[in-house]
Amino acid sequence: QVQLVESGGGLVQPGGSLRLSCAASGSIFSIYVMAWYRQGPGKQRELVATITSAGTTTYTDSMKGRVTISRNDAANTVWLQMNSLKPEDTAVYYCNARPSSNWRDRYLEVWGQGTLVTVSS
Repeated sequence: QVQLVESGGGLVQPGGSLRLSCAASGSIFSIYVMAWYRQGPGKQRELVATITSAGTTTYTDSMKGRVTISRNDAANTVWLQMNSLKPEDTAVYYCNARPSSNWRDRYLEVWGQGTLVTVSS
């Protein structure tokens, strides 16, 4: 069973940048679609970005153009590069691993513990 550990969160000023990392262990990384979610104060959890093992990406409209998701399967790591951050980006960011459809009979979806990003002056 894969385990996920996020890092890289913290306090940043508006307009600044952060690079979040998610390190995976305990399973075959390449079978998972990786994703970043976030949950802001008083809000529902929302999907930020996804990336398949083939490198296909998706992004939420609110962060499109300001965020890039990437992965290195050999290193079992996924990143979220965030630029031009706004106060409304303040949230706990979660790493997610979802097995590809042909693997869901053996492997389970897994969540990291989350890392807090605070955008404020």
